[in-house]
Amino acid sequence: MTTQADPGEAAAAVHVSRRMWLALEPYHAMIYFIPETRRHTDELGLKGGWMSYFGTRAAALGPVPAEVVIALFYGFHPAMVRRAIPDAWSLASPEALVAARLAAADEGLRRLLGPTVDSPELAEAAELAEAAAQATSIAGRPLAAAHAALPWPDEPHLRLWQAATILREARGDGHVAALLLAGLSPCETLVSAAAVEGGPPGEMLQGFRRWSDEEWGAAVDGLRTRGWLDERGAITEAGRAGRAEVERRTDEAIRPTWDALGPEATARLEALMLPIRDQILAAGGLPVPNPLGLT
Repeated sequence: MTTQADPGEAAAAVHVSRRMWLALEPYHAMIYFIPETRRHTDELGLKGGWMSYFGTRAAALGPVPAEVVIALFYGFHPAMVRRAIPDAWSLASPEALVAARLAAADEGLRRLLGPTVDSPELAEAAELAEAAAQATSIAGRPLAAAHAALPWPDEPHLRLWQAATILREARGDGHVAALLLAGLSPCETLVSAAAVEGGPPGEMLQGFRRWSDEEWGAAVDGLRTRGWLDERGAITEAGRAGRAEVERRTDEAIRPTWDALGPEATARLEALMLPIRDQILAAGGLPVPNPLGLT
């Protein structure tokens, strides 16, 4: 005899940090896929989608060299970054790119969400997410710190977007630290992520981050040597455990944020964000497949 799992128990089994990432990430990440972003950066003179991506995401840091972006963004091939940075700063100032990104977020969210942008539920979510962002330690989190230093917009939907941005970059900074502790190179990070059951396709990750077949093969060999992949390139128990530890450390690193917000406010924010997230996905705000596994 089998019994149906209680949805509340199933949700509780997922780490609170992971649940909040899944709830909030699409609200931020749509900025990388909506046409409004590219239109604004094209108008500023940036060349191509990748210069738009690296330029707008790194703009909060100021006119940093490519090496800083390579370090902080991790899994991208260094040559890929160097094709965009520092040339982007000669075409548009970081301040102009910060403004362009916020304008794109405004237009994109209004298009994807329609009347929801002005709803009391979104305004409440903005208040809670901002409180969570304000409670997040920026120590050791350079990308989160750079975005936390930006002025807060006035409109609730943009305050929510900025809060979601700070929270996701804080989580990402912690994830990079977890990858370093695991001894995973940028390319090994992608290979191991693709090898885990349900992970994104390796071909997509390799092409998206511009690693050559030789570099990808070397990463596979390195993971075989350490016992994370078998001779066929399939994930081993050691590899599963290693990746699980990376994710555990990532979740735990950002957990103080949600502890500070408190369980009731955190649960309320999640409940408010889920229908907003689903609306963004239904409107095509993120591609499928995506790293969140959301459809």
